[in-house]
Amino acid sequence: MGRAERNTKKKKKWLKYVGIISLILVLAIGGYAYYLYHSLASTVGKMHEEREPSDKRVEAIDIEKKDPITILLMGVDERSGDVGRTDTLIVAAVNPNTNSMQMVSIPRDTRVDIVGWGGQDKINHAYAYGGTDMTIDTVEHFLDIPVDYFVKINMEGLKQIVDALGGVEVDSTFAFSYEGESFPVGTITLNGEQALKYARMRYEDPKGDFGRQDRQKQVIKGIIDKGASLSSITKFDEILEALGGNVTTDMSFDEMKTVQANYKDARHSIEQFSIKGSGKSLDRWYYIVPEEERLAVSAKLKKQLEIE
Repeated sequence: MGRAERNTKKKKKWLKYVGIISLILVLAIGGYAYYLYHSLASTVGKMHEEREPSDKRVEAIDIEKKDPITILLMGVDERSGDVGRTDTLIVAAVNPNTNSMQMVSIPRDTRVDIVGWGGQDKINHAYAYGGTDMTIDTVEHFLDIPVDYFVKINMEGLKQIVDALGGVEVDSTFAFSYEGESFPVGTITLNGEQALKYARMRYEDPKGDFGRQDRQKQVIKGIIDKGASLSSITKFDEILEALGGNVTTDMSFDEMKTVQANYKDARHSIEQFSIKGSGKSLDRWYYIVPEEERLAVSAKLKKQLEIE
């Protein structure tokens, strides 16, 4: 056998091994991708909560056609032995046609008509009186816009989610201490316990509840940014367990995939604003929003949603 023939055989043998290794890698990656996909689908199934379409919609939305939508983010403080209240209420109006998003926070002490309860009270009490549905109905009535989807996060479980991600980064605008933790100025990395305390502090903040809302948004943004990074894929099981036990939404897995595909670019242009009002003591302390301010915020959101 000549040298050329021996080299040809060696080359063929080497290519065979490479082919086998490549096939094993493809099967392994494909199998893991299949596992991730179905694990995620299973988790979303646990998180899913059925809800009828909003009565504020004259025509049903079509996310395949990129209709503008609203998502209500509810951060619920559900502690042991307590029915819970909404610590956070953020309405996100997403318009994929303009690749933009508007986010407005509703202060927890805002005095509103609690729809289905029969009276006025702080908006965060709607959850205690009637859960998710009463909260959504009250927000819709207050802002006169539809809530197309909701995402509810248990604030106590927030620390589990953050820990599963390996911590999150936030930008602290001032130094403060809260419940034994100290938070310096600047970019800091928080574990789950620290993130929960960072998001909860209110009374030492110069901006009061508005400042707390800003810090809650920072933590949520930190979770989104960290969850989207490749480094988090190694903690996939921990993340799914944390999400499955602490997050509830009426968005199905297929809807999530469609929204991610058709609406993701809107995150590059986010306008955040607050509802202006003032504090007033009646039977208790409330945040009072003037009617003209309520109508102005409603009109702004309707324009973003292309609602006449």
